[in-house]
Amino acid sequence: MLTTFKSAAGADVIMLGKTARTMFEVLGKDPDSATGIITVEQLPAAIDRLKQAIAADKAARNDDTDGNGDETEEDKPRGMAAPVSFYQRAWPLLELLELSQKEGKPVTWGV
Repeated sequence: MLTTFKSAAGADVIMLGKTARTMFEVLGKDPDSATGIITVEQLPAAIDRLKQAIAADKAARNDDTDGNGDETEEDKPRGMAAPVSFYQRAWPLLELLELSQKEGKPVTWGV
């Protein structure tokens, strides 16, 4: 499933199924709904929830390392890039939500 978050305040943000479902859950929206809206009144809470989830993801990623910063080239996986984090996937949506709040525009999907 492809989900496109839209707002008159900024460019569309497109996400694939699993990532979009995760964003819906973080934002407190029904992940099974094909259409939806984050109203102007809901934007501050949605932004806070997404920022909290991003911070939790960053903290979890920092906890996964040994903390000494001594990773050598031998410790890094070969031929594979690091997986894309929740933070990296959420950032464009966070920017769209913040722009929408600034301009007083809702964010919709599936319409």
